[in-house]
Amino acid sequence: MKSKDLILQELKDNLVAAFKSTDENAIAQAFTPFAESIQQNVMEEFKAYQQTSDSNILAKRGVHQLTATEDKFYQGIMGAIKSSNPQQAFAGLNAAFPETVIDNVIADIKEEHPLLAAINFTNTTLLTKMIVNKQGAQLATWGPLNSAITKELSGAIGMIDLTICKLSAFMPISKDMLTVGPAWIDAYVRGVLSEAIALATETAIVTGTGLNEPIGMDRSVADDVTVTGGVYPKKVALAVLDFSPLTYGAIVGKLVKAPNEKTRAVSNVLMIVNPTDYFTKVFPATTVRAVNGTYSHDVFPFPTTVIQSSAVSEGQAIFGLADKYFMGIGAGTTGGKVEFSDEFRFLDDERVYLTKLYGNGRALDDNAFILADISGLVPATLEVSVTNVVKTEEQVA
Repeated sequence: MKSKDLILQELKDNLVAAFKSTDENAIAQAFTPFAESIQQNVMEEFKAYQQTSDSNILAKRGVHQLTATEDKFYQGIMGAIKSSNPQQAFAGLNAAFPETVIDNVIADIKEEHPLLAAINFTNTTLLTKMIVNKQGAQLATWGPLNSAITKELSGAIGMIDLTICKLSAFMPISKDMLTVGPAWIDAYVRGVLSEAIALATETAIVTGTGLNEPIGMDRSVADDVTVTGGVYPKKVALAVLDFSPLTYGAIVGKLVKAPNEKTRAVSNVLMIVNPTDYFTKVFPATTVRAVNGTYSHDVFPFPTTVIQSSAVSEGQAIFGLADKYFMGIGAGTTGGKVEFSDEFRFLDDERVYLTKLYGNGRALDDNAFILADISGLVPATLEVSVTNVVKTEEQVA
């Protein structure tokens, strides 16, 4: 019999595969059992709490004290669900997700998903556009302001439209959940939104096409790139056969080159790799044995943070600068409302609701990330050289 954790992981994997396919029907079919699994877990935790009144269960599930605004929001949702005409009730429900709920969701995501904690991931609720500094350096200069400097400064500032991409999350809510109270409903909603945002966003951050979704790290965002039908082309993969100082130095040397022929200091490199490739390729290539017999793993010639993500295709890896990827997501100025959905199947004791979040993301410059082909990566070997060998008279003869 499979454990709950294993079943939930399989549901997550199915959801990631659906996100990669960009098939809306496949995403909806994968999302429903995933959300139902989270709902079941919340109900089990609630029943356990009722029997023991153990406050540790609340902490384990992430149930927290709601603010007055949050409590009012969930009371309104529960009232609409109980209505005899929920579709009309939700249409008259003007309240959107409180910003604090989105803040908590993003905090949960960063704690559970290292990639989203590493990049520049921001709650952009109430914002429609974000101005970013693509250079990452001080945008000032000494001397007269001439056309060359004006051109350089204008090329260093970019704007990201946060309303282009929409992420829909479906939440099946059974009638039993209406008895658990707003705090537990909040735990369920945050659980669904956290994983939905995390899995969809992580996939898009790694390999998003840019068509109604963020632009992935493995895509070219150069100023002169040809975008076909809204899809940004994939970068040409750089073949990486080993992690020797010479090879790794060449990788970091590419990341050092900022736009406009500038250079930047690099103190740490982010490496994203498929979990299977990590253990079959990267782990053997970065594990060395000391003379005392002990092993050290993730040994790189330069400080490197390795993150495993199933969003990366097997045989490939991404090297880059974590702070050079911007991702913003939020409820938007008019979004974040929970709506009654009649587009999906209904169970006898369950209705399906949905909410839409808005956001966008992209690398701030084309040199910030490198797509690598690691299919031919070889294991690390310990090189030993012998010097000052003293030969015996017999050996000399």
